[in-house]
Amino acid sequence: MLRIALTGGLATGKSHVRARMAALGLPTIDADVIARHAVRAGQPAWQEIRDRFGEGVCTADGTLDRPALAGIVFADADARRDLEQILHPRVYATIAAWLDRLAAANTDAAAVADIPLLYETGHAGDFDLVVVTECDPETQVQRIMARNGLDEAEARRRIAAQLPTAEKAAQADVVISTAGTLDETDTQVDRFVIGLGSR
Repeated sequence: MLRIALTGGLATGKSHVRARMAALGLPTIDADVIARHAVRAGQPAWQEIRDRFGEGVCTADGTLDRPALAGIVFADADARRDLEQILHPRVYATIAAWLDRLAAANTDAAAVADIPLLYETGHAGDFDLVVVTECDPETQVQRIMARNGLDEAEARRRIAAQLPTAEKAAQADVVISTAGTLDETDTQVDRFVIGLGSR
C-alpha cells in the first residue's frame, strides 16, 4: 500500500484537497483531528498541557481553550516546542497504527495522512510520497484573517511559525496549487489520484 503524506502551509487548502481525495475513494486521516481527540478533558495529553501551561488554557468546564493556547504557543517558540512534544508522538503513533491496519487488510492501494507539520517534525521519510498544497503567502494571510478572525500581524506570525510553503513545495514529490478556483484545484487532485493507478 502506498503511504501518502499531505502537507502544506497554513490556509493552503489541505483540508479541501484531503476531502477531494476521500471523495475519490482514498482512505484519509487528519492529524489535526487526532490532536483534538488527544486533548479532550481527562486524556493524558490534556493533563500534560494543563501541567505545562496552567489553568488559563482551560475553559470553566475544563475543556481546552484552543484560542488561548494558540495565543501562547504562536508567540513563544519554546512553548510551541513543548506543546509539540506532548502531541506529536501521540499523533504519529495513531497515524502509523491506522496505516498498518489498512496495509494488513490489503484492500486499499493507497492511503493519505494529512499532517500540517510533516517537514517540521522530520517525518517525511515515513511516507512513500509527499503531496504539498501551495498558494502564495499573501493569499495565505488573507485566508487566515478571514477564517480565523485574526488581524494581519497575527496571521503573519502564525505563518512564520512554520517552514515556508515554498520550501515545503521544493521538497515535495507532488505540488497542488490552490491559488486558483476550487475547480482548478480539484482537477489537479483528480489527475493525481488517477495517476496513482500507474505507480
